[in-house]
Amino acid sequence: MIEFPVVLVINCGSSSIKFSVMDADSQDVLLTGIAEGINTDVATLRINDGEPAELIRQDYESALSAITDELDKRQLLNSVTLIGHRIAHGGSIFSESVLITDEVIEQIRQVSPLAPLHNFANLSGVECAKRLFPGVQQVAVFDTSFHQTLAPEAYLYGLPWRYFEEHGVRRYGFHGTSHRYVAQRAYDLLGLEAQNSGLVIAHLGNGASICAVRDGKSADTSMGMTPLEGLMMGTRCGDVDFGAMAWIASQTGQSLSDLERVVNKESGLLGISGLSSDLRVLEKAWHDGHEHARLAIKTFVHRIARHIGGHAMALKRLDGIIFTGGIGENSSLIRQLIVEHLEVLGIQLDGEKNLLSGKHGERIISRPDSRIACAVIPTNEEQMIAMDAIHLGNINAEAEYA
Repeated sequence: MIEFPVVLVINCGSSSIKFSVMDADSQDVLLTGIAEGINTDVATLRINDGEPAELIRQDYESALSAITDELDKRQLLNSVTLIGHRIAHGGSIFSESVLITDEVIEQIRQVSPLAPLHNFANLSGVECAKRLFPGVQQVAVFDTSFHQTLAPEAYLYGLPWRYFEEHGVRRYGFHGTSHRYVAQRAYDLLGLEAQNSGLVIAHLGNGASICAVRDGKSADTSMGMTPLEGLMMGTRCGDVDFGAMAWIASQTGQSLSDLERVVNKESGLLGISGLSSDLRVLEKAWHDGHEHARLAIKTFVHRIARHIGGHAMALKRLDGIIFTGGIGENSSLIRQLIVEHLEVLGIQLDGEKNLLSGKHGERIISRPDSRIACAVIPTNEEQMIAMDAIHLGNINAEAEYA
């Protein structure tokens, strides 16, 4: 038996590989890094936020091989006992994390047309890791699986039934690993029992989504068949009237692929502000008098508040509203503006606690007399993936798994 087992967590994107190495007993992070520029002219590897080093080759296997070299330098390579992979889309097949087998790989491949950019990249990571770590168990953790508890009325679109039956057109939801992790942490922070609780979680980053968690399970979520639906985001438009897009096409002659690019890459905070998709840039611009930056932020906040209120209706009770993600954890302005929009819920924000920086970690930011608790909980998808791997794998680690 390996005396010092570690879990390697891999997140293969369309042009990057993020990874972390975690102690299987304590879940302490021992090493992190990112390989960027995969399948481009210049690929680099950066370890622990250090300076990027250029890779000789730019494919997934070469990048993962360079990562194994870094593990070897730090005497961690032979301790890798489990590998956890983030998989973007599990379709309707996967309702929980699973040990990866040849059958599972084929099933992931079957649903990959639902998220071609991400799933095929995820599979590349799985297949490369099989070759580089022969015999090491691998676990797939799906962004969508947490939302497989949605009822049909929550996941169906008002489209002809044949599109669902023949093509799988339905709402799947994303950010599930983050929402699941944050919900588990919220129960401890707020002193709740999962089986008799109701939370609305706002994962706010460049991608953003809301999730209603009822009795420990996802009851509704804002993202749909793709991550485009729901909130306005950094460059995504979120909810939009299809009739508006049809009208734009008729007036401009833009093709479906043109409009797909617009709603995914040119809209949201960037589209309205005409300045940036980075909220930090827009907050500064607002203070400097940039009108479109102000309008972008106010529209962003309005959409979030509307979805929080709507998602609360999926619950039997509302115990807390939780902010997470890069924006949710770090922008006191956005949290304040959202809570102001939710005045009808009787939330009383503690101004001093809300102003604390993200480095203060998990904290309740509502006052004791608030009708509903409001909190900030930093997400940790990597730890959730590692915990799932430990739960499913054959090592004796003392992981707190709920």
